[in-house]
Amino acid sequence: MRIKKWLVAVPLALTMLTGCSLLEKLVYRIDINQGNYVEQEAVDQLKFGMTKTQVRYVMGSPMLIENGYPDTWYYIYHHQKGHEDPIQKNLVVNFDATGTLVTINGDFEASDEFFESLR
Repeated sequence: MRIKKWLVAVPLALTMLTGCSLLEKLVYRIDINQGNYVEQEAVDQLKFGMTKTQVRYVMGSPMLIENGYPDTWYYIYHHQKGHEDPIQKNLVVNFDATGTLVTINGDFEASDEFFESLR
């Protein structure tokens, strides 16, 4: 009878000593993807002077267009893989008042051909 108590008490004590972090790692967590998945290859296709329609065709719809600032588009990608730290990538696309592409900012670099003329 005493052995049964020890078989229950020892694992319970070990769980309390580890702060339940071991149990947390044993529980499965799904990968969570949110926002616009952006690849450098797509960003490389963007050229200075493209229209909003052309940018939307290449990149897809932006995650955010702020009210009052329709010429700034935000492409935001957030990825949480299981118990790992989350990863967030941002791309900000700016247009001038006529609706043509002017700048690209964020975690992605504009291509070397960004300022070449459109065909």
